[in-house]
Amino acid sequence: MKLTVIGLNHQTAPLHIREKLAFPAGILPDAVRDLNDRAAAEAVILSTCNRTELYCVGDAEMIIGWLAEHRGVSVEALRPYLYVYGCSETIRHAFRVASGLDSMVLGEPQILGQMKEAVRTAEAQGSLGTWLNSLFQKTFSAAKEVRSRSGVGDNVVSMASASVRMVENTVGDISGLNVLFVGAGEMVESVAAYFSAARPRLLTIANRTLARTEALCAKLEGNLEAATLESLPQILHRYDAVIACTGSQHALITREMAENAMTARGGRRQFMLDLAVPRNIEAETAQVEGISLFTVDDMTAAVEHGREARRSAAETAEALVAQKVADFISWQQSRQRVPLICALRQEGERARRQVLENAMRQLAKGTAPEEVLERLSVQLTNKLLHSPTRALNKAEAQDKHLISALTHVYRLSDSANTHTE
Repeated sequence: MKLTVIGLNHQTAPLHIREKLAFPAGILPDAVRDLNDRAAAEAVILSTCNRTELYCVGDAEMIIGWLAEHRGVSVEALRPYLYVYGCSETIRHAFRVASGLDSMVLGEPQILGQMKEAVRTAEAQGSLGTWLNSLFQKTFSAAKEVRSRSGVGDNVVSMASASVRMVENTVGDISGLNVLFVGAGEMVESVAAYFSAARPRLLTIANRTLARTEALCAKLEGNLEAATLESLPQILHRYDAVIACTGSQHALITREMAENAMTARGGRRQFMLDLAVPRNIEAETAQVEGISLFTVDDMTAAVEHGREARRSAAETAEALVAQKVADFISWQQSRQRVPLICALRQEGERARRQVLENAMRQLAKGTAPEEVLERLSVQLTNKLLHSPTRALNKAEAQDKHLISALTHVYRLSDSANTHTE
């Protein structure tokens, strides 16, 4: 069993592949439990709009097979987009992801919260064991320090602020627009706050449940309305900008709905931004005249602003990550030596008790204490040196590592080592 991460992200896979392998929040608990039951001794699934990653203790090929089967794709179709890391590479990758160094938006803070939520889900399902628990505890503490010491997250251009800029560049000033949000989750709440601050003419939030929608509206300011997803076909034409981000596994806005909306709008331009993975807006909607459809992958250029200014901070962060990874690996190795140290001391204690019992019996028989002490010291020396002496006698000439180790442990002279060669 080995620590590994199997995943794909915005750098290795296009959107149409990522959406096939995404784990919506509704199915994530069952999925991580099934992964733990069938393919991995420990498991955490991180699924965001830009990445799907399986952090596991287990056989990588079995985990890849499980992923392909669970998401209904073939291993052959999946493999070109995957990265598969071993133990030390997994540790480094986790530290970099949590620090925002592997994100589309360099230094963005949301990924750290998403990783913590993934770990909480795994813990609730019983799939978090000793290895992954220690990995993520160290990951989170390292990420906090890396961010604060490097400043890599300073002046980050968020997806929310970039969305506002994209809308204004496409259909005009926010204050003169009707804006529709589809969904009421964390991402929509973040983006909607930026739009609300820009005071659009009307801001509507459509969600499956009105209660959640109304609760979000209460946090925002301006001319606000709540709507249901069922009402989308009837109200879509009213909005100049539409931003969608829900956990639905199916499109909520179809090409037909978009065509009907454009007819009702009399051809007036409409901006659509789909931040969801899987997508909430049918890709074919982009073919409707008058609609400008953008996806999460189109955000790359918008969030590049300021990356150069943060490059120096990123270099500092990478150096800190490398040090934190080395510290964690050293700590893990020291923990792995603890059972060996305990076993060695137990063996020494067993030998001590045995020769002590022999000595006590000799004293009880009236043997002179000096003679008993002499025998005790000889017996104890022989017992403690028996195993290393036996190993040396059996060692071949090429077993230089064993010879060197014993020379070092017992602090023997170089001449003794040379004499054995």
